[in-house]
Amino acid sequence: MTVQNTPAVDSSAETVLEFPANRLLIDLCGEFDRNLADVEQRMNVQILRRGNQLALIGDNDARGAAAELLEALYDRLEQGRSVEAADIDREVRMGATEEDTGNRAGDQLEMPVGARVEIKTRKKLVEPRTEAQKAYVLSLFENELAFGIGPAGTGKTYLAVAVGVSMFISGEVDRIILSRPAVEAGEKLGYLPGDMKDKVDPYMQPLYDALNDFLPGKQLAKLIEEKRIEIAPLAFMRGRTLANAFVVLDEAQNATSMQMKMFLTRLGEGSRMVITGDRTQVDLPRGVPSGLADAEKLLKRIPKIGFNYFTSKDVVRHPLVAAIIEAYEEEAERALKKKAES
Repeated sequence: MTVQNTPAVDSSAETVLEFPANRLLIDLCGEFDRNLADVEQRMNVQILRRGNQLALIGDNDARGAAAELLEALYDRLEQGRSVEAADIDREVRMGATEEDTGNRAGDQLEMPVGARVEIKTRKKLVEPRTEAQKAYVLSLFENELAFGIGPAGTGKTYLAVAVGVSMFISGEVDRIILSRPAVEAGEKLGYLPGDMKDKVDPYMQPLYDALNDFLPGKQLAKLIEEKRIEIAPLAFMRGRTLANAFVVLDEAQNATSMQMKMFLTRLGEGSRMVITGDRTQVDLPRGVPSGLADAEKLLKRIPKIGFNYFTSKDVVRHPLVAAIIEAYEEEAERALKKKAES
């Protein structure tokens, strides 16, 4: 790849990138050049395609950043990886900050480009898209017990399940156990029809969704039938010892203090446990303290327990989700300030 800086026709500077492999350039540009349009919007530049060249027009800083981004995306394609909207988002958020620090999390994590973290599953390769997500994934591999705390859309559960599937595939654990409290989010759903599985499945659906992203449908169904993958409400964990398993408790803010203690003490030999939750979305009855808050307060000083925190900047869903979370956070801060002044 070659880079040239020349004056553009309209007297503003332009940077010309030349790509040797036309097939990869087509993938870089995306269908109907949608990837280029995404880069233009994110980096505030204009991109003109001329044969096997891309001309970047804009101010110096914007052109430089856009050139680095396009080069990084092209490198991904040369390594046989994809370039989609999520990959562009990841490179924008993290590409410039990664350094060659080697593999810090063992053989499960491959980092062929600098400190890039990858999680291999049966259906896809999963990569953290923010620094907080990368630290979280490393913590999941390094600690037998780890917490992921932050707002919705930051990948807490998704990445935890991905790591669990990766460890299961590699034979490091024999089972995956996913759980969450069966607490209604502000609605009274009444008595649901069907057997016990039919009644609890609506609460567990986000966990099924994550698993379906990482394992083929027939294999997932077989593993669930063989109970090598279990998805169950928190109440079903009482009395068990969970050995040689990767265990995830999702929506932990809706666990009571007693439930949290019960769950944490299920940890057995050869197991790893992940607790995820959002302190701003507690659905417990008024006056019932959250077990997540208690655990955070009581366990922070214990070594080999990882605590990982996310903010609205780590939201990887629709950009509006981050804006919505920030709006609610600002309102909560105003309310606290007003209460303190009164």
